Parts: sequence; C-alpha cells; structure tokens
Amino acid sequence: MANSEERGRQASVDGFAHEHIVVGILMKKYQNVSLVDLPLSPYDIIIVRKDDDNTEDIIRAQVKTAKNSVSFTGGARGGVDREYKSGVKTYRQSTATSDVVIGIQPIDNNTYTLYFLPTILIEHLNQQSISINKIVDLRENYFILENCKNEEVIIEKCREYGILASTPSLFKS
Repeated sequence: MANSEERGRQASVDGFAHEHIVVGILMKKYQNVSLVDLPLSPYDIIIVRKDDDNTEDIIRAQVKTAKNSVSFTGGARGGVDREYKSGVKTYRQSTATSDVVIGIQPIDNNTYTLYFLPTILIEHLNQQSISINKIVDLRENYFILENCKNEEVIIEKCREYGILASTPSLFKS
C-alpha cells in the first residue's frame, strides 16, 4: 500500500481531476460553465443559466469526491499541509458559501455518477455528510440542480424522496 504522502497526493490529484470532469459534464448540458480560479473560494464551479425571463441565474457549486458518502465540509487539509497558516478553518457548506454540493462518484476510470445536493437541503439535514444510499433520487437529478436555490421546491422534493422527514400532521388519529 502507498504511504500516506503518496495517498494524499493522489487524493489531491483526484479532487482536481474530478472538478474538471464535473465541469466537462455540465458544460455539455449548460454550455456556460467554468472552474473558479479563486483559491480561497468556498465553491469550485459556476454555472450560468438563462431564466425564463432571460436574466442570468448563477449557480455556485462545490465538488466533492464521493465513494460511500458525500461530505458537506470544506476548508480542511490533510497530509503534510495540515497546518493552517491562512486562518481558514473547517466549515460546513451552506447557502452562504455555495448553492449546491456536487458529489462525483467514480464507478471506474471512465465512468462517473453525479449527485446534486442543494445547500438548502444541507442546512435542513444539519449533518457533516450523507450516505450515497440515502440520496439515490438526487443522482443525475438535473431538476434538483436547476432548482437548487428554490427552498420550497427542494424541501418538497426531498420529503417526497424520503431524504427529509415529512411534515408532521396537525391532526393525530
């Protein structure tokens, strides 16, 4: 097995490669997609879409490699670069930091699955990560991506999918 430095280096390479892969996949669908070249930004990608009224809607996306789960945290560094010199600390993704977390799950060297997790959902879940098994309905769900900033739609759909608990009934039987 590779030593921790080699594993850390490979994880870093995988992370950068996955950002590029997600940009490529989204660019084929939405065209106006770009990596963000801001090293302290809490998001990796911007997607610019035209709304029905022809105004621009910008979606800020954070990419996370997903094996068995999708992490909602950012700012942490591993391996040799674990010491913080910039004062940046670990944080959980929220509507203040991005609009959607995109989990990219490598199936093999040339096949990937994307999971779209709006930060509205992350705030309601109030946890650090979620199992892939619990979000199968978010897999390749472009409706969720396109509506990631619409709280009413996201909450309704995530309740429908069983990701969030249903609204408790006002009437008990």
